[in-house]
Amino acid sequence: MLTRLRTVLAVAMLTVATYATAVETRGSHPETYVVVRGDTLWDIAGRFLGKPWLWPEIWQANPQVANPHLIYPGDVLSLAYLDRVAVQPGPREEAPIGAIPLSDIEPFLKNLRVADSFEHLPYVVGFEDNRLRGSAGQAAYIKGLAGAQAGQRYAVLRPTVQFGHPRPTRDLQANGRPLALDGALWREYLPPNDRSAFLGYELAQVNVGTITGVPSGDVEVATLQLEDSGREVRAGDRLVPVEPQPYDLQFFPHAPAALPADVRVLAVADSFTAGGPRDVVALSAGRLDGIDNGTVVSLWRQGRHVNDRVTGRATSRQDDRFKGAGVVLPDEYAAHAMVFRTFDKVSYALVMDGVKPVRVGYEALHPDAQ
Repeated sequence: MLTRLRTVLAVAMLTVATYATAVETRGSHPETYVVVRGDTLWDIAGRFLGKPWLWPEIWQANPQVANPHLIYPGDVLSLAYLDRVAVQPGPREEAPIGAIPLSDIEPFLKNLRVADSFEHLPYVVGFEDNRLRGSAGQAAYIKGLAGAQAGQRYAVLRPTVQFGHPRPTRDLQANGRPLALDGALWREYLPPNDRSAFLGYELAQVNVGTITGVPSGDVEVATLQLEDSGREVRAGDRLVPVEPQPYDLQFFPHAPAALPADVRVLAVADSFTAGGPRDVVALSAGRLDGIDNGTVVSLWRQGRHVNDRVTGRATSRQDDRFKGAGVVLPDEYAAHAMVFRTFDKVSYALVMDGVKPVRVGYEALHPDAQ
């Protein structure tokens, strides 16, 4: 599956081509280009116009292309004038080339969501046989599910992080209470700033289940039969109704129309502070900032502070905490990421191609940033 995904990412659209490739090819181009299997408006624009996010210009110049998600092998793209491109319909003998189907990337996504609060949600208070944890085939007892009916399905969520920016992360226990010394690590990885804003709580799905018993008489809890063996449920985990389709069925990568200043990587899902391709990161921007599913950004390490050993102190310290005296080095490109789920102030993105690990605190910029 991983090999298949790599092919899809590289050929379909997720490889947001490197700047060098775009620069080398935009200076010269053939008079026409025939669309072949695996092409998309995204990578054709990247190859011949220099920037893949100019694909809407190609589409808008071609009213015969009713759906930009669907171009066909054999379509002829005229490149005689970059400001006057035109598509000549091909023979339509093969299936159209679509966007990235959910089935190709879903195994790498994480079922995460962001909420302004979670204290009001029903929660797990215990398990059958006095177990400390619950898993598939076992019963969990839920408090606060008034009006629950047998047969209803619920997702079990765990509070993991309290997001804020730029002093972001407070790690949470399953019951939602902060861990001891929470946030001490994250402050080391983010630039100092007096401004701080609450962005929401991350809730990670750990299981799903079906209601098999409802409160009655002296029993004030509902019974939830757990179905997923992936992660164990703990007391304090919260419940919400199951969403039938939490993701878009297709993803069409595009550059952001506008990107707010100082968008940062807030966390790396199921990791400590770093991740790579196929990992999921949380970004400090969401729907209210104009971020939507398919938005592509580049992630950058802010320039380190190093000591000048000739004129400065005799130390080899390099400060990744973005503060202190010394010589500031250039920012360093790490990877591209594509947003797949958005909330008001936070979005989740899948790390795609990259040259180095992505870490908490890295800045998100336009994919064309250099």
